[in-house]
Amino acid sequence: MNAPGKGAKASPRAINLALQGGGAHGAFTWGVLDRVLEDERLHIEAISGTSAGAMNAAVVADGIMAGGREGARQCLRRFWKAVSDAGKKSPIQRSPIDVFMGNWSLDTSPSYIFFDLLGRLASPYELNPLNLNPLQDLIEGIVDFERVRSCNKMKIFISATNVETGRVKVFDRGDLTAEMVMASACLPFLFQAVEIAGTPYWDGGYMGNPVLHPFYGNCASNDVVIVQLNPIIRRGVPKSAREILNRVNEITFNASLLRDFRAINFVSRLLEEGKLEKGDYKHVLIHRIEGEDEIKPLGASSKLNAEWAFLEHLFDIGYRRADAWLAENFEHLGKRSTVDIRAMYQGEP
Repeated sequence: MNAPGKGAKASPRAINLALQGGGAHGAFTWGVLDRVLEDERLHIEAISGTSAGAMNAAVVADGIMAGGREGARQCLRRFWKAVSDAGKKSPIQRSPIDVFMGNWSLDTSPSYIFFDLLGRLASPYELNPLNLNPLQDLIEGIVDFERVRSCNKMKIFISATNVETGRVKVFDRGDLTAEMVMASACLPFLFQAVEIAGTPYWDGGYMGNPVLHPFYGNCASNDVVIVQLNPIIRRGVPKSAREILNRVNEITFNASLLRDFRAINFVSRLLEEGKLEKGDYKHVLIHRIEGEDEIKPLGASSKLNAEWAFLEHLFDIGYRRADAWLAENFEHLGKRSTVDIRAMYQGEP
């Protein structure tokens, strides 16, 4: 696909990217990033990422330092291919029925059902006393964190949740390590808390999925593009135990983002009404790239499906959605928000 404006000579427009977490669904974000990186009309000033979003952010920074935009695109593909290759060793795989029917979820997988039930009965401290985490070995093998820390092309903000205080912790690029990225992706029912300087951390999605406030005082661009993986609205009442738990998780992991939307909308209204000095507050412009209609039916269990065909499928969706979004909204960057955040936090379609 040819990117419109790819050869444009005008100064690129700076944007800040906010990347949600979502396990294997982070491959959707990979597709979005690939489309953004190939478009020379855009400059990524900063990325705020949580969980899979944190991993994508670290990979992009490493790739940009190694080989510019094309280097970042290649590094992303290499990372997600490594995730898929590692996933082949996992005992959790799709059932033959789902493979035959073309279903990407793991809901009928005997191994998924077994480990899902086991995780409700025993903690990772009991099931994994050695605290083995193949994903950390993978990202340490793919990403040169010394190169990430030296990255002067973009800012990075990674969020994790302080287990003891329940507050969000933001790690920036300057001292970023693989352990910090793992802290951002530490689901407490799957992994032991990640300790950094004696403080235990869990997945950043509980308190910031992703955090937006680092953009306000650290970035010149007013444009924040949220790459959303977790649906905000899901019609109907969940009935099964799994459906209920999945919806609770979706609500939990979107709560901080909705609070940020409410605050941004409040400040924006006061600025427009002249009740706040524009020099003291930033007028944040919110944009969103999502694929809810295609991702929502996949189910929460598909976040553990690392098959390469599935990751490529998600990549394609993300690339297409980013391409369509740019075609419709590029000219609005720097001028206005392209999403009605008030409608989003009020639960309207």
